[in-house]
Amino acid sequence: MQITSDINVVETRALPSPAALLAELPKSATQADFVTRTRRDLHRIIFTDDRRLLLVVGPCSIHDLQAGRDYAQRLADLACEVSDRIMVVMRVYFEKPRTTVGWKGLIMDPHLDGSHDIATGLRAARAFLREVLDLGLPTATELLDPITPQYIADLVCWSAIGARTTESQTHRQMASGLSMPLGFKNGTDGTLKAALNAIQAAAQPQTFLGINLDGAASAIVTRGNPSCHVVLRGGAAGPNFDPAHIAETEAQLAKAGLLKSILVDCSHDNSSKKPELQPEVLRALLAQIAAGNRSIMGAMIESNLEAGNQPFPQPKDRLRYGVSITDGCIDWPTTEALIRETHAALAPRFA
Repeated sequence: MQITSDINVVETRALPSPAALLAELPKSATQADFVTRTRRDLHRIIFTDDRRLLLVVGPCSIHDLQAGRDYAQRLADLACEVSDRIMVVMRVYFEKPRTTVGWKGLIMDPHLDGSHDIATGLRAARAFLREVLDLGLPTATELLDPITPQYIADLVCWSAIGARTTESQTHRQMASGLSMPLGFKNGTDGTLKAALNAIQAAAQPQTFLGINLDGAASAIVTRGNPSCHVVLRGGAAGPNFDPAHIAETEAQLAKAGLLKSILVDCSHDNSSKKPELQPEVLRALLAQIAAGNRSIMGAMIESNLEAGNQPFPQPKDRLRYGVSITDGCIDWPTTEALIRETHAALAPRFA
């Protein structure tokens, strides 16, 4: 008999079940309380009258755990200082979408050598999230693989669905069952329709294929996620954070029956893929807020210990400490100054 399945599969590696990994690396009661409280605060910032600015800031991706710890400690200290006007959430991104091929993130390739030791990657991701939460710093990540949330979502305070996957039915269904506020990015062409459709779909009950905590194939039935919002990241036609684009986004949200709540990604096409322009994007948003805009509730910044990025793959011993191996970032001194500047600029909002 001819073989008709798995013709191109070379190997199948068993992974620990989500339940086994959660038991191996459990969250503490303190961590659980912090995640619950943070998600509640995030919902208020996104959808109610909490006037603090949500600032999702951190490395494009985590590839060096020690550099990630160094960054997290610095950010946690600064977040405490500005917490009266800004809610700082750290980007803790472990999965990276690839246009063709490339390093797919710490979960998929934690050793940075193409060995794809996913079991180790899942453990590393879960352990690192616990460390960040223990600093009193909320966590944010992009969820790419629909199985990943079973392993780490209980430690995530805010999540995103990227521009490449906002149109995906799989990701909309996944979002409908997630427990945290979540941002859908506009499409890579810059249009909003896919993101607005995604928000509406994720708010509805869904049934889809997935795995349960024991790792068994299951029909997952959700009640819908009421805490989804739009993220503007620019597109092929250019940036979309200026007043005209913000007004158009407000109008389209209203037409779709959605609340006017907008988070702007200062990176990607909004900075013309030049990381050093991110501060100018944030300043433009602050000017709109100062002029009375109430729909811009947050911003995202790609930031690392050092500026720019470095080529990868290359030998690990040649990698520069604190420099991104994915998208370019602004450095820590620029980040610290920008957050302090933002805190000062928001003072009239709380007068």
